[in-house]
Amino acid sequence: MKPLPTAHAELINSAINAAQQAGDLPEFDPPDVPIKPPKNPDQGDYAYPAMALAKSARKKPLDIAQIIVKHLPDADFVASVDVAPPGFINFKLSQGWLRAQIDAIITAGDDFAQLDLGAGKKAQVEFLSANPTGPITIGRSRGAILGDGTARVLEAAGYDVTREYYFNNAGAQMEKLGKSMQIRYLQALGQKIDLPEDYYQGEYLQDFAKELVEKEGDALKDADWQPFKDFAEQKMFEWIKATMTRVGIEFDVFFNENALYDSNAIWDVLDKLKAEDHIYVGTVRETEPDEVKAQNAHLKPATWFRSTKFGDDEDRVVVKSNEEPTYTLPDIAYHVDKIERGFDLMVNILGADHFTEAQVVRRGLVALGYDPSNLYVTHMQMVRAVQDGEVKKMSTRKGVYDTLDDLIELTSRDAVRYFLLQRSPDSQLDFDIDLATKASNENPVYYIQYAHVRCAGIFREAEARDFSDVGADLSLLDEEALAFIRKGLELAEVIELAAKELTPHKIAYYALELANQFHPMYDRVRVFGEGVDPDVAKARLRFYRAAQVLFRRVLTIMGMTTPERM
Repeated sequence: MKPLPTAHAELINSAINAAQQAGDLPEFDPPDVPIKPPKNPDQGDYAYPAMALAKSARKKPLDIAQIIVKHLPDADFVASVDVAPPGFINFKLSQGWLRAQIDAIITAGDDFAQLDLGAGKKAQVEFLSANPTGPITIGRSRGAILGDGTARVLEAAGYDVTREYYFNNAGAQMEKLGKSMQIRYLQALGQKIDLPEDYYQGEYLQDFAKELVEKEGDALKDADWQPFKDFAEQKMFEWIKATMTRVGIEFDVFFNENALYDSNAIWDVLDKLKAEDHIYVGTVRETEPDEVKAQNAHLKPATWFRSTKFGDDEDRVVVKSNEEPTYTLPDIAYHVDKIERGFDLMVNILGADHFTEAQVVRRGLVALGYDPSNLYVTHMQMVRAVQDGEVKKMSTRKGVYDTLDDLIELTSRDAVRYFLLQRSPDSQLDFDIDLATKASNENPVYYIQYAHVRCAGIFREAEARDFSDVGADLSLLDEEALAFIRKGLELAEVIELAAKELTPHKIAYYALELANQFHPMYDRVRVFGEGVDPDVAKARLRFYRAAQVLFRRVLTIMGMTTPERM
């Protein structure tokens, strides 16, 4: 389906081209001007501001608008076109065409508003990507939902999407996890040994240790930390995958950071940066004064990337003085791998605290000669859980939820998906537990799904009455039903905007708008109400079939379920 603003824009551009060929307008390239509903609905359904052409056309906006209207081609979706000062072209949709869209929506079904924006293109969305050192916390849960929400929007826009999880299973933190697990294992064997305060304290490691003892006995009592790290990592990923399944997320690729070491990709990147003179070795940045260099001359040198050559405020360490890479070097290598896999669009969902790191990675790619223009990063703010007006503290297994699993248990999969999606990622988000569990219209999850439930209820009653909508005369529908169809047809443009801007929260906002328009109408546009003519009832039943398709579609794009009863 083509978004209606796009369809109107094609008419405008065709008219401008015809007017130029006729000599009514001078030659110029029409700018990309947003076509939106006018502020006053009485003026029409969509409006084009010809004022945007005044400079190029060297004419008064009102004259330009009249010339464009004169050359407009016919379109089945347009009923009338009017010109209004100071230069608006107002379009009204055809009532007959609107009625025909009811059957079009029903026929399209789950593919309604499917776009070809990304047809033939591959997109990768990398999200969550938490180190496997603990369960998915509430704070990280937003990244999971935003990532999958972005993937779903891109799929609705026609992209072939790969969902990817990059896990850092190398480095100091994973070694610390292995040593933490080792101590818990030895404790489970009865040894009296303390766990250092800076090690991983989570009780889940005690559970893993008991399981490992059941499996291996004391066979690992003299082993180093590596097998414990491997076992803990395996268990954590089983947990992470199970949690993701609970909220309807399945990854296509789990990319192992160790693979970058095994393939030597990390050191290849470093060698290429050296070859281009983007690397130097020193105890401090090379731009520091000589006295600072002298003061630090006794220290072991680190390896630096000259990121200031690419717009950074300061150069960055890529290999520490102990010869271990920082996060930056494997991150650059990972993104080189992404680019070489041939994605047309790459999206990273990261916390706001990763802003600088993402910029350094981009500069590293440029330094290597890659074009990162198709790499986009969504930075998200933190999430807090709120109950009874108070922010809940993070404390696993103490009656106060900390993990995404806990949040699902306290609310629901659908509540988690909607509440974590509903706001722009750059805004802080308080997850209101009390609101998310209300079975009332105050709860947006309940309110949106209840619209789908109401439609399902109508069809159960129709089936009980042996009443069909086959052969419905849709000309009997009143304006209120058609107004809802107008709103439903906006889904295509919302998907397009959300895909172009990588803003899946726009779908959540639209879903609530759709529900807001549906429920008051439902109370007035009855199918089986007293005194409703059977032919009118048949037309309305057909209309509600289309309405159900609309709600099922938006709920599915958000990754939510479509209940038929509540």
